[in-house]
Amino acid sequence: MSDPTAELTGHTPKHEFLIAIDSDGCAFDSMEIKHKECFIPQIIKYWGLQPVSKYARDAAEFINLYSQWRGVNRFPALALTLDLLEEWPAVQARNAKIPKVPNFRKWIEAESKLGNPALEAYVNDHPEEKDMVKALAWSKEVNRIIADMVHDVPPFPFVRECLEMAQGKADCFVCSGTPQPTLEEEWRANNIREYVFTIAGQEQGKKAEHIKMANQDRYDIDKILMIGDAPGDMKAARANNAHFFPINPGEEEASWERLHNEALPRFFEGKYDEAYEQSLVDAFNAKLPDTPPWK
Repeated sequence: MSDPTAELTGHTPKHEFLIAIDSDGCAFDSMEIKHKECFIPQIIKYWGLQPVSKYARDAAEFINLYSQWRGVNRFPALALTLDLLEEWPAVQARNAKIPKVPNFRKWIEAESKLGNPALEAYVNDHPEEKDMVKALAWSKEVNRIIADMVHDVPPFPFVRECLEMAQGKADCFVCSGTPQPTLEEEWRANNIREYVFTIAGQEQGKKAEHIKMANQDRYDIDKILMIGDAPGDMKAARANNAHFFPINPGEEEASWERLHNEALPRFFEGKYDEAYEQSLVDAFNAKLPDTPPWK
């Protein structure tokens, strides 16, 4: 079996800069349709949340789109959604049974590659753990529906222009928690696959691991940049002492234009200083609260 991380770990730098780019919600306007039309209806269906469907929808949208947890891997996001529902007075008033998923929660804590391959391997070894069996069925169905529904979604304006600007200056790669085959299809369909040396998805581990594997002390720390739309992207950058440029939710077009016109030139000129980056991060954090509006 081939090593899914080989293109990252075996990467030979061609340029002095390294740029990691998130995909869903960052390069592509695909977060809303994937969560609202694909993930959330299947959460309600598979986890028996029909009696509190409107609350389940609100909780899942808050976790996945409108909070500090935006962009978190689908499996921890599911657990967080169930947590919010369990403690929500309006849900309690309906005497709704929120499923307990003890094995699933243990697996999330223990597994470093939170994707369907790892989940399927676990289920094959533990078929008696019904919450794990259900999690796999849910995740597979989500992927099937995404493949059927989510297509013809273009990258945000100025994504291509930024990739073109980076050509000849930086080694760029996709750094995402989305399944790798989905990413390959999206980047190829929009004719931007040629701008990145590899595409790393959930099968290659976590985003912080992607950056670490691509770097391995082959680049100066000050010449590594992560572009993302979620706090997890910023954490991945921080874990590697890399710079971070936020794509602000709801202001994606303006963010990419600013990256093209201002931030990338500063980065390549060695002027992406701490004060400048912090001003971007402050504006980004202000858009993503950690407390849901119903609290």
